[in-house]
Amino acid sequence: MVPSWERKLLSEGEAPDPRFTLANERTFLAWIRTSLGLIAGGIGADAFLTDVPDLQRELLSSLLLLMGGALAVAAYRRWWASERAMRSNQPLPLLGAVGLIGYGVGLAALVLVAVVLLAG
Repeated sequence: MVPSWERKLLSEGEAPDPRFTLANERTFLAWIRTSLGLIAGGIGADAFLTDVPDLQRELLSSLLLLMGGALAVAAYRRWWASERAMRSNQPLPLLGAVGLIGYGVGLAALVLVAVVLLAG
């Protein structure tokens, strides 16, 4: 039994070269690893920054957790869009999550610097 989402995806266009499909999967997994790293960082910040005021610790932890969750969703959307583009022989879509990662990690670093300066 083929799930409906898979049936929908496979019914479009032609199957791309398996190497490209596998590369798309590896890219998806790389984004998921990054997402899990952000989530682990958020959990770690909440668990181990005990000397930091609650508001700052919760802000940093929440930021990392939200970024991790958003990146996981973006990774799936990217994988889906790339697979469809390859099956339709269209150019690959641009990666919208680049801004999320760049600005999000930059913001998290700024919050962390503020936490370190205020705690020290």
